[in-house]
Order: sequence, then C-alpha cells, then structure tokens
Amino acid sequence: MAHDGDCFLVPGPVRMNQACLEAMATPVMTARGSEFRDVMAGLNSGLRVAFNLSPSEGVRGTESWTGEDGYKVIVVSGSGTAAMEMIMANRFRPGDRVLVPTNGKFGERVAHMADRFCTLKHIQYEWGRSFDLYEIEEELAKGCYEGLAICHNETSTAITQDAAALAEMCERHNVAFILDGITSVGGLPVHPEAWKAEAVVMGAQKCTAGPSGIAAIAVSERFVERTKAIRVQGDSNPVYYLDMIPAFKKGDDDQTPWTPAINLAMGWSAALDALREEGVEARWARCAKMADGVRRLFTDAGFQLLADAGQRSDTVTAILYPEGIDDAWRTRLKEHYGTQVIGGQDDLKGKMFRVGSMGETPIEEMVEGCRRMFACFAEMGVDLPDLNVEEYFA
Repeated sequence: MAHDGDCFLVPGPVRMNQACLEAMATPVMTARGSEFRDVMAGLNSGLRVAFNLSPSEGVRGTESWTGEDGYKVIVVSGSGTAAMEMIMANRFRPGDRVLVPTNGKFGERVAHMADRFCTLKHIQYEWGRSFDLYEIEEELAKGCYEGLAICHNETSTAITQDAAALAEMCERHNVAFILDGITSVGGLPVHPEAWKAEAVVMGAQKCTAGPSGIAAIAVSERFVERTKAIRVQGDSNPVYYLDMIPAFKKGDDDQTPWTPAINLAMGWSAALDALREEGVEARWARCAKMADGVRRLFTDAGFQLLADAGQRSDTVTAILYPEGIDDAWRTRLKEHYGTQVIGGQDDLKGKMFRVGSMGETPIEEMVEGCRRMFACFAEMGVDLPDLNVEEYFA
C-alpha cells in the first residue's frame, strides 16, 4: 500500500494516532475523582507494557503501578528531562560519585544533571563513537561510585549503548544502573529486570507515540529503599515538585502528588493501547526493519553513517551530507516534497541529517519518504545510483 500525504520522519515528537488526539479532547475532569483514577490505572498498565515489565491490571484499586517484578511506574507531568532530573535529584546525594560516559548531546545533559545533584565523573567520547567498556570497567573497579548513568539511545548521534554489558559491570561492582531511555523504551529492546536497572525513564512523545510534556519512570525496589533512606539521613538534594516520596505514597491509590497533566495522560493511555495491540516486541521489530532499510539504502547510495557499526540505533539513523549539501536540502525537502527529517546538533549542525524510525510510523511512509529524499538530492545535483527503494524494506 503506497503512502499519500506528508512524510513525518523525525525522531520525536512523532505523529499521534486519532484515538490519542481524540482522548486529549475529552472534557475536563477532576484530578482526584474516581474517573481520573480509572485513567491513571489504565495508563499505569500500559506503561508497564512499554517498559517491558510484568503486567498489571488496568483497574483502579489493584496497584496498577506495580507487578510481580517489584518495579513501580511513576507518571511525571513534565518532559523526559524532568523525569530524569527527578531520578538524579532523589536517588543521589551531593557527595555521591556518579559516573556518566557520553557520546552525544543527550548523554551530556545527563552529565549536567549529575554535576548539579551529585559528584560527577564525566567520560566524554567523540560523538557517535562507542563507549570504551574497558575504561568504564577500570573506573567502576575503583569502588568509589554510587551510580552509573547513561543515555541509552543517543538520538543526537544515532547510537545505542551496550546496556547489557554496562549492567553486568554495575552488578559486579554494586553500582546503581540508571538509564535515560527516553528514545529507547517502547522502540528498542529494554530489559529493566534482567539488567537490574534501578531506574529507567521514557518520554511519551518518542517511541510510544504519545503527546509531548508527559513522561514516566520505572523504579526498582532497591531504588525506592535508597531514596527513602537518603531522605531520612537528612543530606538529600533539595526537591519539592520533583520529590519522589509523595509519589510513592500516592501510587497505590492510582494518583499523583500534584495536579497531573490530565488530558495528556488520557492521550498517552490511548497511544499505549495501540502499543499493546501491536505488541512491544513487534514494535521493536518494525522499528529495526525500517532502520536497517534506511542504513543499507543510504550506504549503497554512497552516503556515510555517523555512528559506529554494531551499535547503530534502530529508532534513528544519522547520515552525513555529501559534499556540497547542507541544511538547505532539508528545507527544500520539507517545502517541495512534503517530507520532514531533522538536522544535526551543535558541531554537527549543517553536516548531517537524522531519519526517525520510531512510534507508529508505517513502513510504507518510510519507503515513500526515502524516495522523496533521493529525488530532492538528485534535484540539488547529487549523483545517485538507480536503486529500488522498496526492496530495502521488503
């Protein structure tokens, strides 16, 4: 089936489905009544599917936020950055040493948070290059770290970190493993329980195709225990709106401590219903199929990819511009071909573009979008081989 209309191929915010949009148009309701608690119960249950956790009933009064694995999901009325700040500010104390390796812009944001709330050890790798696991192992072996925090899927450079290897290191060295999974949860294989992750963050507007401005956290029993202990000790970071202790108290009652983002929560719950229907592993597979097709197609056409082979992301692909092309191509692609991708950031601005393969994007849209990208490059003088785009996504 061919795709008609615009092609929206950015790595979030992604296009929302009609059910999500209609849910957000629901008339206002009180945040403390049974009606919204029903919404929260359904949302919690859907979040557990997205986080790849044990299931819960989406029924008010059944402790929908938790399951047999002991993890709890907490809804945050704020972006993924707010949720990540919530983790760093509550789980660690100013004197706790936290290791943050980075290879892109969003990992560096995690490092900035660690610098604000903890004692940071920042290992900076070149953007798009894989972490040196031996170097990280050497650091953790020093026995002085309370936590290791990473951006699991670095959309600025289209690289996915080796979370399984890092998790194994953290377990051996008794270090808390913290994941910014804002652009991986719901789109890439994420295994909080197997990795013994203490906390994982996701943003609604990325792989789960929900609205912007709402996020969620999955926390382990160990995380809850340590957060409460730190608060009792009296040397915690100052928090109020992002204080997790009130969130722990309200969770069993399908509520949030402060007025929640009511309509965003309803929209996200509807988006998660679509994820549940598709199946989280099926969504992982569809995202992987699209990303693999994009990588092979553009490589065969002579383009270079930014990220190291073997750790390239399945929710976004970073492609370097050929000589003589810059972001004027993206502008023309949008205005004349009805297709949107996103550009590079910081020092990579004007040097590359990024193609998102997350959310509910159908393969037909990706095929048509790639055809239009090739046509736009050809119009701007790039000599391209004659390739059958559709075959790369078969």
